[in-house]
Amino acid sequence: MSVDHECDVLVIGSGAAGLACALRIADHARVTVLAKGPLPAGSTWYAQGGISAVLAAGDTFESHEADTLAAGCGLCDPAAVRHAVEQGPASIEWLVSLGVAFTRDATSAEYHLTREGGHAHRRVIHADDATGRAVHTALLDHATAHPNITLLPERNAIDLILEHDRSGRPRCAGAYVLDVARGHVEVFTARAVTLATGGASQAYLFTSNPQGATGDGIAMAWRAGCRVANMEFMQFHPTCLFHPQARSALISEAVRGEGGRLLLPDGERFMPRFDARAEMAPRDIVARAIDHEMKRLGIDCVYLDISHRPAEFIREHFPNIHARCLEFGIDMTREPIPVVPAAHYTCGGVCTDRRARTDLAGLYAIGETAHTGLHGANRMASNSLLECIVYARAAADDIHATLAQVTPPSPPPPWDESRVTDSDEEVVVSHNWDELRRFMWDYVGIVRSDKRLERARHRIDLLLDEIHDYYGNFRVTADLLELRNLAVVADLIIHSAAMRHESRGLHYTIDHPEPREPATNTILVPTGKGLYALPGAAGDQHS
Repeated sequence: MSVDHECDVLVIGSGAAGLACALRIADHARVTVLAKGPLPAGSTWYAQGGISAVLAAGDTFESHEADTLAAGCGLCDPAAVRHAVEQGPASIEWLVSLGVAFTRDATSAEYHLTREGGHAHRRVIHADDATGRAVHTALLDHATAHPNITLLPERNAIDLILEHDRSGRPRCAGAYVLDVARGHVEVFTARAVTLATGGASQAYLFTSNPQGATGDGIAMAWRAGCRVANMEFMQFHPTCLFHPQARSALISEAVRGEGGRLLLPDGERFMPRFDARAEMAPRDIVARAIDHEMKRLGIDCVYLDISHRPAEFIREHFPNIHARCLEFGIDMTREPIPVVPAAHYTCGGVCTDRRARTDLAGLYAIGETAHTGLHGANRMASNSLLECIVYARAAADDIHATLAQVTPPSPPPPWDESRVTDSDEEVVVSHNWDELRRFMWDYVGIVRSDKRLERARHRIDLLLDEIHDYYGNFRVTADLLELRNLAVVADLIIHSAAMRHESRGLHYTIDHPEPREPATNTILVPTGKGLYALPGAAGDQHS
């Protein structure tokens, strides 16, 4: 039995969370990082707004914590919030030490801090309007230069490899991975595995996320026996550019933070009718308000207008958004931007503890893949990149502390393709992908109902059976793997939403419009089917 790649730590995902974890542990272990596509890609690369941290005079940890708890609508873990908030300044210092060039104020030379929805203070540090690109570039440059880090692009993880010790306790020992370029399945073994694959917003017809946000890590962890939590809380970003060719073009919340106003086609400003904070209300409130107005008036979009600010100010603060809009003939210095809500962030995910450990020994989950308790029922703006950096360090610290106790895994069985053939029906994959994303948008979107969720459940059951049959008979492809994972995650979202008979945070249902107390998390427990249970060396179970 052969192993294609051996390492100490396998990191599946090459965004901010994955690269930060790799850099934090690389001085002590051999690390392999898998990128689903090319290395400069993924959600981090497209993140515009910034990173929230207490950096300004007059701001406090208590204020940041209170804002986060308020946005989370009673479901944040206060200890997780406090941990992330307190680690904020040190996380920014670490990124600065890596060369991230955050924007400075033109007059004071201090870092320019902006304000976004839900924040009581200006505490969002940014690199113009392309913070994710600046952070990802710095992390990638350092990871590429590190002798203990191997970066492998175009690798699509299929499933985790498990082995059991003599008492039957399972441990994650690696992953089966598709080399997309060669169409060949490789075996990776490792003493620790970190899932950093991002979220699952591609489950919806309209999304701000790149193509690869298909919930791979959540689906793999679920199939391997890990619990997931709060999958019903899918955040819809209120403002994505509405244009037939503008796929995944996000208009940062910072535009509203700097004075942008949401308008109806006749120029009426409508947000003050929905919330006293108007455009600075949390994202769930703004997204529902836009959705309500679009349905009430039968319009395709609303408009975001910042043209009342000086043109030079707009070009200076939002150079990339300005340039992106110009590509579609929209000059935001002179006219409003047409916008619609779109699926943006997965607030739930794989259950983890404060050290990023999952239910499965040797397996960690960080970033959007994980449910840490930070976000609760609604993520506050710019807390996501903060979570990536904070929990990447937590995972790396725990791996460093425990890796020496872990026996190298035994070679697992090779990938078996003896009973499958090449598909001559690729249309099945594309058709099922389109059907899934459309019914999720229609039935499990911004506003839900019991009847809509029941319709979604019937459709996902049929799709899961069809995809399972297809997966069992044909060689895997990148598109098939993504569809398989999306179907699993869609099923988790639907079941979680159906279990919550209230409206809270991002989950709003017309049949149960009021919140219920006490607030509780939705935790799903897998049955254990579909595991790759492998014989092998003993692995220490985390306490």
